[in-house]
Amino acid sequence: MSVGVATARSQLCLKRLLDEPPDQSLKCKRARLAPPPLAPGLSPCLRPRSHTPKSGQSQSPSRVGPYFLFEPCEGAETYRAVHVHMQQQYTCQVLQLRSHQEQLTAYARVGHHDNVCVPQDVVIGRDRVYVFLPGHHGDMHAYVRGKKRLGEEEAGLLFAQMLSAVAHCHRHGVVLRDLKLRRFVFTDRYRTRLALLGLDDCVLLHGNHDDDSLTDRHGCPAYVGPELLTTGSGSYSGRAADVWSLGVSLYTMLIGWYPFQDTQPAALFAKIRRGAYSLPDGLSPRAKCLIGCMLRRSPGERLEASELLVHPWLTNPRTPHHHGVHKTHHAAHTPAQNTQEGDEQVVPTWTQKH
Repeated sequence: MSVGVATARSQLCLKRLLDEPPDQSLKCKRARLAPPPLAPGLSPCLRPRSHTPKSGQSQSPSRVGPYFLFEPCEGAETYRAVHVHMQQQYTCQVLQLRSHQEQLTAYARVGHHDNVCVPQDVVIGRDRVYVFLPGHHGDMHAYVRGKKRLGEEEAGLLFAQMLSAVAHCHRHGVVLRDLKLRRFVFTDRYRTRLALLGLDDCVLLHGNHDDDSLTDRHGCPAYVGPELLTTGSGSYSGRAADVWSLGVSLYTMLIGWYPFQDTQPAALFAKIRRGAYSLPDGLSPRAKCLIGCMLRRSPGERLEASELLVHPWLTNPRTPHHHGVHKTHHAAHTPAQNTQEGDEQVVPTWTQKH
């Protein structure tokens, strides 16, 4: 199936689901057998490796419409799916029936973009909606974990695609929330093309898209911005929070560990509030500058995603640099804090619900 045909079919399917009232949407393609209910909780988050769960237990696939659902993908509430007849691979995300229309509206609003996965099919169950996205070749979290860290040239080519996806969503009034490396997947087996997988955690901005004020605190501890950790119920900029998460992502891609990390949540959040982090001297000045444009404690001082796209580190050829032993410290108007550089600083090997 060509990309154009698949995109057109997915858009027609979304339009049909969004135009019909909830009680009529059940007349769409129905699931013959739903998989076991997903465990409740927040989105999967990065955790220390000392709590690694037991894995390797096989389970029989579940049948949903013309698809078989196999084991959940690592660290995410998604399933590997295979079409029964065509044997084509898909990624299945499960949405709650009561809230699926707003989430599908996000796909319709964003439309087609090379770096955003769009639904290929939607199956309506009794109390859940199964969204089938294209299959992929692994995610950025696992890729960085396997390579330890990326060179600046490769990181720039990949991060530009991540940034392009986020900027496109922001332009269409979609705040992504819970951004992290794991949400970006490779669409080719050569690991050169990336796409954002899933809009299920996003927030749609209504009315004036310039107002992106949010009040709920939602995200992964390692990637959450300092403004989300303040006490009270004050609002914060959703787009600026996404940019902070992108800064954490790029830092991790280039350095091999998170800018802020601790085994104890309270200590981790204290480090994030201070906003102090260190960078190797061998990192190019432009790379340091781009990270600094995102990891600013004050949300108003961060560049927007569309502005980051024209940063010189992304638009001009990059000269390879070797990581040095000495590090420079960065902070937003605060003294630099010593960064723990032990084994716990590397990217954890798994994730679990928080």
